[in-house]
Amino acid sequence: MFKALVLDQVDGKTVSEIKTLNVSDLPNEDVLIEVDYSSINFKDGLAITGSGKIVHKFPMVPGIDLVGTVLASESSQFSVGEKVIMTGWSVGERFWGGLSQQARMKAEWLVPLPEGMAPKTAMAIGTAGLTAMLCVMALEEGGVTPDKGTVVVSGAAGGVGSVAVALLARLGYEVAAITGREETAPYLKELGAKHILTREEMSESPRPLEKQRWSGAIDTVGDVILSRILAEMDYSGTVAACGLAGGYKLPTTVMPFILRNVRLQGVDSVMCPYERRSQAWQRLQNELPEQLIGEIGQVISLEEVPEYADKIIKGQVQGRTIVDLKK
Repeated sequence: MFKALVLDQVDGKTVSEIKTLNVSDLPNEDVLIEVDYSSINFKDGLAITGSGKIVHKFPMVPGIDLVGTVLASESSQFSVGEKVIMTGWSVGERFWGGLSQQARMKAEWLVPLPEGMAPKTAMAIGTAGLTAMLCVMALEEGGVTPDKGTVVVSGAAGGVGSVAVALLARLGYEVAAITGREETAPYLKELGAKHILTREEMSESPRPLEKQRWSGAIDTVGDVILSRILAEMDYSGTVAACGLAGGYKLPTTVMPFILRNVRLQGVDSVMCPYERRSQAWQRLQNELPEQLIGEIGQVISLEEVPEYADKIIKGQVQGRTIVDLKK
């Protein structure tokens, strides 16, 4: 028997409860895992508080990712005792997620934990860190290098943005960070940002083309901020877009793409081949300084999740929120 946070609907409202479950209660997937850590993000906050239509079926266990040890496996790809990471794949929405001391997952969702990486470190990085690294790789493949100029990161105080700022700074880029909260400026500068921009100044509707400012960009917000970034890109600059926190509309024109040869590269950590995910995790192990891990995340217990879910959707949490399932 083990504990899990379970969401259900009562009289049309979402309720969360920590329940004691048996293995037979879990979905029938390939690999049974004893979970060390999971994490929650903005999407989980919406699901747990019932603030958004995130969950497609009830009951549901939220938690966007997990790291743990294989207890049983019907897949030849993973063996009992092996440490594995699971990220993305609509868990917490369509499939049970990581906020459970035991979990069953499809083998195709998993990658081995990189050698030398601690489980807690893996969840401090998590889906957000994987997405950030995939964005950095997209910029590199678009020809963005540290000598080309400043790279801007939107939603910089969030999970993806925090890791992106730290990674870019570590790799030698000059980083500008966009944040909606001025009080996060010291945190972002500690991660390596050289310039801090407010969400308000970047939310002003741009002209089709503005003064060139950015050689590259990682956008986690979308909507008018992405429009602004596109209008300010250098010639042949690349934008890696990975989030829709500001909405899915894009009020822009074709002018940045035609007159400045700007590339807009979509990044989705879910629809990402196993080989590329594994490459990204190995680079995270090699290139993200261990001392930064403690700066981008806080560790909470399963019992604290509902409280932190509410804080996340109110914009009161910065960086990664890691959940210790061993307690």
